Amino acid sequence: MCTLEKRGNIFILTLTGPGEHRLNPTLLDAISAALSQVRADSSTSSALITTAEGKFFSNGYDLAWASTSGVLSLNRAKIMSSKLRSIVADLISLPMPTIAAISGHCSAAAVIMALSHDYVLMRNDSGYIYMSELDIGFSIPEWFVSLIQIKAGSPISQRELVLRAAKLTAQDALKWGIVDSAHVSADETVMAAIRLGENLIGRNWNGHVYAQIRMRMLAKVLEKLGYDETVELTRPRL
Repeated sequence: MCTLEKRGNIFILTLTGPGEHRLNPTLLDAISAALSQVRADSSTSSALITTAEGKFFSNGYDLAWASTSGVLSLNRAKIMSSKLRSIVADLISLPMPTIAAISGHCSAAAVIMALSHDYVLMRNDSGYIYMSELDIGFSIPEWFVSLIQIKAGSPISQRELVLRAAKLTAQDALKWGIVDSAHVSADETVMAAIRLGENLIGRNWNGHVYAQIRMRMLAKVLEKLGYDETVELTRPRL
């Protein structure tokens, strides 16, 4: 599911295996446990990198797990939503800088998980960022919108991402201000993330102060995280 490695004061959380890294309860629980370990083992100045093996960073929620006879189970959708919201809250409150190293295709809920990091780096040779909800007929919750409005560049960038459901390459995402940098390969993306992490650690910031400031900057997201109206009020169809 995932591994957690510590290199000095840098934690590297890797979604493992060649699959799509769909966000089902098993993977979400594994990520949550890893973040709890990061929080417990962090020093005064640390950094977290989240990345993945294979062709996919993550292809979003595991709709196959959540569906029965082609219909999305409302109870299972609630479970996935609740667990993702918990992870996002953990990332926002984590007492260190966080970096997403997007190593392949990154879709839907996985885009939201990546944007919940402070920095987003992306490989340039393969993969795209894709908010697929419009194409598959799903609405998105208010907390997704709040995060996108803060993290995804200008209103034009947000329109491309959400209201055009564009499949954005690293260069597209860089142009629209959705990612911070683009790199020639998955390995180089992770190495660039490590260099960035080392630079940030070198500032020797107090992690708890860092987290407090981030939480204030993302207060509107935190206010919305307690509720997901798309799974409470509707039953989307596959």
